[in-house]
Amino acid sequence: MKGLEDKYQGLLKILQRYGGMIIAYSGGVDSTFLAHAAQRALGDHALAVTIASELNPANETEQAIAYGRELGIHHRVIEVDLLSVPEVAANPPDRCYHCKHKLFRLIQSIAHEMGLAWVADGSNLDDLAQYRPGARALKELGIISPLQEAGFTKQEIRELSKKLSLPAWDRPSQACLASRITYGTKLEASLLQRIAKIEEDLRKMGFGQVRLRHHGELARLELQPLALAQVEEKRQEIVGLIKNFGYKYVCLDLEGYRFGSMDS
Repeated sequence: MKGLEDKYQGLLKILQRYGGMIIAYSGGVDSTFLAHAAQRALGDHALAVTIASELNPANETEQAIAYGRELGIHHRVIEVDLLSVPEVAANPPDRCYHCKHKLFRLIQSIAHEMGLAWVADGSNLDDLAQYRPGARALKELGIISPLQEAGFTKQEIRELSKKLSLPAWDRPSQACLASRITYGTKLEASLLQRIAKIEEDLRKMGFGQVRLRHHGELARLELQPLALAQVEEKRQEIVGLIKNFGYKYVCLDLEGYRFGSMDS
């Protein structure tokens, strides 16, 4: 743990060097860890901003508000209609680029109004190996990623967050609801809300990390490998739940949950 403590001190020094900043804050493990560190390093010169949109379940925004209050950091929630952006609603393979470009331009305008020089996101080293067209937008806009700069992996962030008793340390990985839908399928608020509600109900049934992938009339369910064994006893309940939302077919993906499975 000594190495992680040294790395954490290095992160605080990096944040102090940047000075005042806004943290793009989703309430996930990475952004919660970064917001905590920024609040400790910068105090009142750190602001967390959460974007509320159709692409994120409402309960995630509520969770971010609760976590921000627990961290004691200044926090603002901004509502954005992302489906009004044609390049986002059309859901092309580079949708994330257009989405991030709009969101971070907005956050930058807030930073400018407040006299803050930097906007930071919670990307970590593991993100560099994944398909993330949104990273191109961040680079173009000059968004900083202090966790990458300090050399943090996802597992290290979880370990330190647990030691620091941060509220999101064991929270499952998050992703926008559009990631559940095949590229080229138009994004509509009703479809996004349907997926969010099904996933919420499945979590209430005891399935923690869950993704419902939308393929027209077919719903493909991804669960953590250890949860696959629990499916049989709840099979009829799961099928009934999903079909009640209009799906004709329900299938279980035997590979289980995996990040970015719709990208290939």
